[in-house]
Amino acid sequence: MRKYEFTLSSPVATTFRSTKAANSLDIDVKKKSTHHVCVSADIEAPYNVGLIVGASGSGKTTLAQHIYGDACFTTLLEPTLPVIEQFPEQYGYDECASMLAGVGLTSVPCWIRPAYTLSNGQRARAECALQMARSAAADEPVLIDEWTSVVDRTVAKVMSHCIQKHARKTSKRIVLCSCHYDVLEWLNPDWIIDCNRQEYTDRRSLCRDFRRAEQLTFDIREVDRATWTYFSKYHYLSEQLPGGIINTFGLFHGDDQIGFQCFANYVPRRTGEVMKMHSNRTVIHPDYAGLGMGLMLINETSEIMAARGFDVRAKYSSTPIYLAMKKYPQWVLTDVSRRTNTIVGGKVDRKGGYRHDIKTYSFRFIPQAKR
Repeated sequence: MRKYEFTLSSPVATTFRSTKAANSLDIDVKKKSTHHVCVSADIEAPYNVGLIVGASGSGKTTLAQHIYGDACFTTLLEPTLPVIEQFPEQYGYDECASMLAGVGLTSVPCWIRPAYTLSNGQRARAECALQMARSAAADEPVLIDEWTSVVDRTVAKVMSHCIQKHARKTSKRIVLCSCHYDVLEWLNPDWIIDCNRQEYTDRRSLCRDFRRAEQLTFDIREVDRATWTYFSKYHYLSEQLPGGIINTFGLFHGDDQIGFQCFANYVPRRTGEVMKMHSNRTVIHPDYAGLGMGLMLINETSEIMAARGFDVRAKYSSTPIYLAMKKYPQWVLTDVSRRTNTIVGGKVDRKGGYRHDIKTYSFRFIPQAKR
């Protein structure tokens, strides 16, 4: 346990307006211009997630600098470069992708666009991933100031869940400064320094078995295919929906659609055969990535389609999705192949389809009633 103590002070203006404002409240402005912080905390023992919390002006940032040095907070993102290009050179592509996905930035299109095009939430996740990468070599904790200050509160909770999960999975140390107490459950920190109360709480023995009281709720609804226009920019494959017969679903948080799922019939049904409907164009808004909602959306909507009498199939070129789907008993792997642009009779233009020589994984869905 170590004691951290300092005093924040600021000069008091004596101009006419400042004096008038002070006199209107009948307070001693000189007293209000100083803020003393004194707290004893154990941050030397092993941990993954630390939280310094308190209202604006309570001394969070100064306390972090007092502990870790004045240069502990840095802005890393170069606005004109894609995020994936800003990692240190010693990191391979797979390591960069793993770090970005680990903090919930799973949208590949977001990785390859200039950083200035990212939303506030996406930018915060990207900076977090970069700070993790750059601090790893020096074995230093990652420090992030104003955690979730620029995003709405639901997104803040999702981001907090993602970062704590990644920190524990990769054995990294992260210290977050925030003025919001609503992220505490979602961060599940090993220790907390509350600058409002000037109080330290050790939670190392609690966080492993901790269960959140608050849960986010989502529901699935059928939607118009036009909603794809908004979600298409987050999809890795195509901006267009398949032709032919399609069914489209949306994932909603309250009244906000935060996900999209399509089923399409690629091959005309033969007489006496059950129509095959292929799962595709699954998108979860990047702000909600990291909660496992994508596979949940695929599974739930596939169950709906199977209940309507369709033979539900899925084909993916994404290795992470393939590995994830193998864990679910309702999906049976039927084929692994490499797609080319060549078919019997010559070459075909596959706009919006699989690129040349890409490995694909085909699955068949087994509904609950038949498992």
